[in-house]
Amino acid sequence: MNSLYLIVTIAGQRVALPAVTVESVVEIDSIERVPLVAPHVAGLFALRSRVMTVIDSSAAVELGAFAWNGHAEAVIVNCDGHGYAILVENVDDVVEPPASVVPSRAVLAPSWARVARGTIEIDGEALLVVGPEALVVGPGFAAAA
Repeated sequence: MNSLYLIVTIAGQRVALPAVTVESVVEIDSIERVPLVAPHVAGLFALRSRVMTVIDSSAAVELGAFAWNGHAEAVIVNCDGHGYAILVENVDDVVEPPASVVPSRAVLAPSWARVARGTIEIDGEALLVVGPEALVVGPGFAAAA
């Protein structure tokens, strides 16, 4: 059996997140801004009495700021024992690809290459598999990823 993937949209691109890294998908209607944080950190929000750092997925791949309109979907992940909410433009589906992850054959922009873990094919469409931990780390810390 192959692994499951959550298909989401980040910076206008449909990508796949390994479902094993996803705790849940939630709707966020309030983000508390925090001064002096990295540009890809949108702020904080509370989820069931847990404070979560909110990651701007578009900024994490260096493609501008997330279009916050007072409401958004977020994918909850756990990285190194800390909870993060990754803002996404859309949550599509959970899928099981017919084949395993393969290295990307496309030439990727450096910002996408930093977060890419390979590609999967779903219904004839090649989707980039994105590592949530690379989104959390952000663009300024590529060496730490």
